[in-house]
Amino acid sequence: MGDDTARGDDPAPGRGDTHATPALPTPLALRTGTLLAALGVAAFSLTFPATAWALTGLGPWSVTTCRVVLAALIAGGALAALRVPVPDRRHWPGLLVVTAGVVVGFPLLTTLALETSTTAHAAVVVGLLPLTTAAFSAVRTGVRPSRVFWAAALAGAAVVIAFAVQQSGGAPTTGDLYLFGALLLCAAGYTEGGRLAGHMPGWQVIGWALVGCLPLSVPGAVLALSAEDVHLGGRAVAGLLWLAVGSQFVGMVVWYRGMAAIGVTRASQLQLAQPLLTLVWSVLLLGETLTPAAPIAAVAVLVCIGVTQRARVPAGVVRASGPGRTGRSGTAETGRPETVETGRSEIVEGAGRIPEAVDRNHSSAGANQDNQP
Repeated sequence: MGDDTARGDDPAPGRGDTHATPALPTPLALRTGTLLAALGVAAFSLTFPATAWALTGLGPWSVTTCRVVLAALIAGGALAALRVPVPDRRHWPGLLVVTAGVVVGFPLLTTLALETSTTAHAAVVVGLLPLTTAAFSAVRTGVRPSRVFWAAALAGAAVVIAFAVQQSGGAPTTGDLYLFGALLLCAAGYTEGGRLAGHMPGWQVIGWALVGCLPLSVPGAVLALSAEDVHLGGRAVAGLLWLAVGSQFVGMVVWYRGMAAIGVTRASQLQLAQPLLTLVWSVLLLGETLTPAAPIAAVAVLVCIGVTQRARVPAGVVRASGPGRTGRSGTAETGRPETVETGRSEIVEGAGRIPEAVDRNHSSAGANQDNQP
């Protein structure tokens, strides 16, 4: 309040001390965020082939619990080495959603589905994930993308679904229920993780979610390994290591960092390319064959991605330290400031913000921005 007076900002009648500061997204921040999110998508595109490899030597419950334990050990080591404080309690519910969605739910359900489904058929989940994540984000954050954005997102999802279904022969599998359940859980986890990445570095979001799951994952791994057949070979070990290191930790680190920079809604649309990348890896790693429709679908999806990245997506807001204050906001395309009352939300959405640049004066407990992996 004293700072506002010193700057000469007059309080708005009936609203307390208010001021509006434009958040101007820089091209470098937008490019960096997009690149990080794209790297996350590339890492995730190997998840299904790696899961298929891991299943050659382990059962589905062993694969899920062991990948969580290994990733948690890496994350816990990084958090301990850098002496990162435990997140504030107000972030615990969000971390629980991340744990349920992307640490346990999606890996377990997709692994169970891949026992009866091919990787091409499982790619249907990833084809629907960007649209579902955007919908979850719109409900959670209040951000309302333009009609052009939704039209391009729906078109891209339709192309991906049609291509994936065509690749799998169009026949429903017994794993469909698992796949759609995984879709909903993962979209919720992505949305909440992207929100939390505006308060702490993305690697800490997934790191604390993994570490918090250890009391369940360690005994779960012991039980699974004792109950299921284990025939470890080169492919099974390589697949499990990639799931733990690449998909579960490193991929999530860059993905959440990218979402914090360009927004959950925009980042989610980059995943439209993930099913096609998965099918490419399936050819190279699993020996599957693709139809001539692949390049046509790839071009169509890239066009949809380009449209969604240029469509109008309103920026979100950052909660100020006092009630009734206004925060910084602006549109991702124009950078023009908007005065938005921030008492309703604390979500950081779009507009070129990186986690370290958000709300520097009021960083949450546990968001030690100097701690980098």
